[in-house]
Amino acid sequence: MKILLTGATGYIGKRILPVLVNKGYKIVCCVRDKNRFNPPESLRKSIEVIEIDFIEKSFQNKIPEGIDGAYYLIHSMSSSTDYDQLELISANNFREAVNQTDAKHVVYLSGIVNEQSLSKHLASRKAVENELAKGRYHFTTLRAGIIIGSGSASFEIIRDLVEKLPVMVAPKWLNTRCQPIGIHDVIDYLDKTLFNEATYDKNFDIGGPDVLTYKEMLLGYAKVRKLKRYIFIVPVMTPKLSSYWLYFITTISYKLATSLVSSMKIEVVCRNDKINLILNISPIGYEEALRKTLTENESAQIISSWKDSLISGRFDQNLTEFLSVPSHGCFTDERSKPITNLENCIEKIWSIGGEKGWYYADWLWKLRGFIDKVFGGIGLRRGRTNLNYISAGDAIDFWRVLYANRTEGRLLLFAEMKLPGEAWFEFKAADNILYQTATFRPKGLWGRIYWYSVYPLHLLIFKGLINQIVK
Repeated sequence: MKILLTGATGYIGKRILPVLVNKGYKIVCCVRDKNRFNPPESLRKSIEVIEIDFIEKSFQNKIPEGIDGAYYLIHSMSSSTDYDQLELISANNFREAVNQTDAKHVVYLSGIVNEQSLSKHLASRKAVENELAKGRYHFTTLRAGIIIGSGSASFEIIRDLVEKLPVMVAPKWLNTRCQPIGIHDVIDYLDKTLFNEATYDKNFDIGGPDVLTYKEMLLGYAKVRKLKRYIFIVPVMTPKLSSYWLYFITTISYKLATSLVSSMKIEVVCRNDKINLILNISPIGYEEALRKTLTENESAQIISSWKDSLISGRFDQNLTEFLSVPSHGCFTDERSKPITNLENCIEKIWSIGGEKGWYYADWLWKLRGFIDKVFGGIGLRRGRTNLNYISAGDAIDFWRVLYANRTEGRLLLFAEMKLPGEAWFEFKAADNILYQTATFRPKGLWGRIYWYSVYPLHLLIFKGLINQIVK
């Protein structure tokens, strides 16, 4: 059977893809940018990749024949202020496209929406559900609340707050109840729902067995990690202050923080557990989900991360458009050094950033990240998803990976920090020489002033960096 998988490069899409392949399905992966899609070799024989942006009407005649079912895993939250309109357009275009196929069943992962007064984020999810339900196919919505898993935004917010703050003065929405669910259970629900006739044309809430306040979730994490933490609730913290609180303490962007805060004021508790009986699933509890997630983090078994979504930074276009590094009107810092050990050199390049840092004058990189954060940028908070593996589309601190080919010894990064222009950083190991090039395309006078003002620091940092890599 042939399954259409949208959001194949996303947090959920990357995780359900191998599950579907192992069931013997032929998977048609819909991606906006093929350069960002790097599935394992073991899966390639069972998948077909098509480049589609459902916000545009450019998908006509791209979806192959013989589609039997589909997953709708597209979300645009925080990509722009009008993301709700974009999500509606995308859902409408998807429905029209699938209506032209013989698809029997479509499954959509949404958020729990069991209150009359919904946040913009949850109201958008409900509008998408209504739009998709108009199609000429059987339709099922699975509604989840907080997802606990390695690389999930929810888990990383909880981890950052508890690990960094022994004492928290927190907003009153920490008393809001929710029903968290482990990522492995979410994938199990999605897998077993497809083509299950008992789920056709219905919606279900999915959650773990524990109903907790956000405060209890934070304290639950502290318990698992054997940390003593104190939380004091204050009623005067506005949504804007709450958003800044999350933004400065955790790894998430300000746009995402704003969207989440508006949703966290609304209770997200499952209506019933009927879906558990239909699919014969017994979801694990919150603390067990935490332990499983922490184990995956410690062993670097992170399959996907919200950080690798383009909306986690300021980059919102296809990578292809930036692969050709410009030269006209640009400032460059070009350096080269002989390589004595090629494999060791490439290993260092492929381990750069995140926990390993930038090898030289790391405090200056951290200072630049702090300045970026103060001005509303992403800073160095994102780190990297995998300690040893890099693929196009990944986030590395305040850079986005445009191109990564270990065989060629080439890594090309694009800056997502706040800049009066655009910046690229490239490493290339060829003929036993390492070439390191920083390129900056200034925007107006301020861009030029910026380049010359930081030039002395660049001389220090870039020289030290290349020396340490070839050392």
